[in-house]
Amino acid sequence: MSSIPGWLLRHRIVVEPYLGDSSTGPLYGPARELRCFLDEQTRTVRSPGGEDVASSSTAYAAPGALVPPLSRATLPGGRVTTVIQTARRDGGGLATPDHLEIQLE
Repeated sequence: MSSIPGWLLRHRIVVEPYLGDSSTGPLYGPARELRCFLDEQTRTVRSPGGEDVASSSTAYAAPGALVPPLSRATLPGGRVTTVIQTARRDGGGLATPDHLEIQLE
């Protein structure tokens, strides 16, 4: 199997990619809609800085999606949250769907 099937990507979130910091705060790129499967479940994940933090939601998207940590995301219900980290899941040719896992605050 190559990529997560499109029919599983039932939800849409809006992602503003994190570009860095400025003297006035974080900078974000243009907002774009991302098709995904959204699992709103709280669990503990490790941030890129090594801290254990609570993730309230996980989005599963196509493997080519570009969603850097610290990006801003708006969920279908209107809640605005931050990307904690992302992980590329590649089955290496096994019968598992390749995808991008996005952990959200």
